[in-house]
Amino acid sequence: MKIIQSICEMKDYRAGITNDKRVGFVATMGALHQGHLSLIQASIAANDYTIVSIFVNPTQFGANEDFGAYPRTLEADIALCERAGVSTIFAPNVDDMYDDDEVGLFAPKKMGYILEGFDRPTHFAGVLQVVLKLFCLIKPHCAYFGQKDAQQVLILQKMVCDLFLDIEIVPCPIQRDSDGLALSSRNVYLSVSERQKALCIPRTIMLIKKSILQGEREVATLRAMALQSLQSEDITLFYAQFCNHKLEPITHIVENESIFLIAAKVGQTRLLDNLWI
Repeated sequence: MKIIQSICEMKDYRAGITNDKRVGFVATMGALHQGHLSLIQASIAANDYTIVSIFVNPTQFGANEDFGAYPRTLEADIALCERAGVSTIFAPNVDDMYDDDEVGLFAPKKMGYILEGFDRPTHFAGVLQVVLKLFCLIKPHCAYFGQKDAQQVLILQKMVCDLFLDIEIVPCPIQRDSDGLALSSRNVYLSVSERQKALCIPRTIMLIKKSILQGEREVATLRAMALQSLQSEDITLFYAQFCNHKLEPITHIVENESIFLIAAKVGQTRLLDNLWI
């Protein structure tokens, strides 16, 4: 496995991959877990080369968010990637990735400033900025992202479409811990008692899934059930919303076109979960 830190070396490495080989890409901020591993495995299964980026991207953090405290575990991340069979790790530094007078991107007006974008209005512009830079360097055929970050997946798919990029965004299923909590690098922030409180989130996801499988399609009914379930613990709920794949609110469930999204704060930790219906 090759570890690359400089932009020039990454360009040279990518130029050396012949056109008959497929390149898969997994963009991460490190602190890798089984959720990331599932993305890596999906890429390895479908491509000749799998490149993983490890870069804690400052532009997607708000002023009062956890950029400085975000877990950084590079040695462990390298070991996980090597065991998995990753071809290359790209781990640049901030000064190489960004200029002091940077050309920026805006998130889409309708999809980028609701849900996560409502509470974190600069977040998706930062995500798009860094992912586009990484796409330009790595030139993947496919890029793999977890469905836990549903809004991010849908906005990245829109960016690829709007900018005519010849890249497929591959959404991969949410991975959960043994207690049902969706895997996230931020789960390490949770105390034992906070984690117990957080379990009302996956319980609510399973409740809604069961109700839909039993035939319930009215969003008002499902949302009332969800709110009652989420209020059972001492958490701060940001949203519990049913949307279509354009992130527009819906009144009835349509299979393969609907998503139920949750964001809540437990202690000081913001947690996301969702159900792709």
